[in-house]
Amino acid sequence: MERTLIPGYTIGTDAYDDIVNICAQYGKKTAIIGGKQALAAARDKILRAIDGSSIESLGCFWYGGECSYENVDMLEPQVREADMLFAVGGGKAIDTCKVLAHRTGWPFFTIASTCASCTSLGIVYNPDGSLRDYSFSKVPPSHIFIDTQIIADAPDRYLWAGMGDTMAKCYECTISSRGDTPSHSDAMGIALSPMCSAPILRWGEKALADCRAGRVTYELSEVILSIIVSTGLVSNFVQVDYTTGMAHAIYNGFTVLPSTEANHHLHGEVVSFGILAMLTADGQFDERDKVLRFSRSIGLPTRLADIHASPSDLPAVAEKALAGIDVRKYPYEVTKDMIISGIMELDEYSGRTK
Repeated sequence: MERTLIPGYTIGTDAYDDIVNICAQYGKKTAIIGGKQALAAARDKILRAIDGSSIESLGCFWYGGECSYENVDMLEPQVREADMLFAVGGGKAIDTCKVLAHRTGWPFFTIASTCASCTSLGIVYNPDGSLRDYSFSKVPPSHIFIDTQIIADAPDRYLWAGMGDTMAKCYECTISSRGDTPSHSDAMGIALSPMCSAPILRWGEKALADCRAGRVTYELSEVILSIIVSTGLVSNFVQVDYTTGMAHAIYNGFTVLPSTEANHHLHGEVVSFGILAMLTADGQFDERDKVLRFSRSIGLPTRLADIHASPSDLPAVAEKALAGIDVRKYPYEVTKDMIISGIMELDEYSGRTK
């Protein structure tokens, strides 16, 4: 049996007004799980939206700071009386709630800020922030609520990093599926994947400026939909080997460096660097240069020094990059030397052309 689920979404400055309409059919008690900043921004809006309805909040619960099985274990007894869960925050907060929902079978809803809000896949880390494994499921959130004003008022670095992560879905999907005969579901996702890069390359600089000014605009809304919905739908349609690739392998490699965590480099920030290295290794130089120009325009990393790394770190990075599933299905064999050479060629080229 093949099953692909497509979550619905509500977007706008009044998106939470739709919560009762959508969620009341799933039960009466909800627990709200998320990051501290996200809960502070969204909590009162959510509670106002359900006030006077049949839905009761059991409280807000911090996800623990990392999407780890340890934090899922910590949360489960706290929220066991819930009929449904609300996930609020960035990718790790949402994935923590997602893994918990998959374990318990509870329906869950997302207060969206990243593509994790739309996807069924959860990425699990060790408590130290290094990659552990993946939580596979075909069950995405039941509905996504996207409050554009909350995103516009949030720290702009999350939109900034989100654009980097989102663009990877287009380039990884098309490279990973190259030479295959995709199924209907895979083909749908591959066809959608340009919507993960084209709107960002077109409107991303303006959207980031609008976010920094706290303005909800057409450009910001289009980029938000690309980050959350386009990427999430591609992930849900395609097989797991198409939904990732060398850019995420490189990101996973950099998670072993203490400097990545110490300098608070965000997932999408490092993935954006991985896109450039991947396109370099794949010989897509024109596309690489297009993404490079955009990355420079908004300050995404284009050199090793931008992510506090050096050439001496690359053997360990490449070894970790190949330890996961990201490039197990690829149109050619990806080796440690290929990853190191791609990163070094990018680093040299970026420095020379800056």
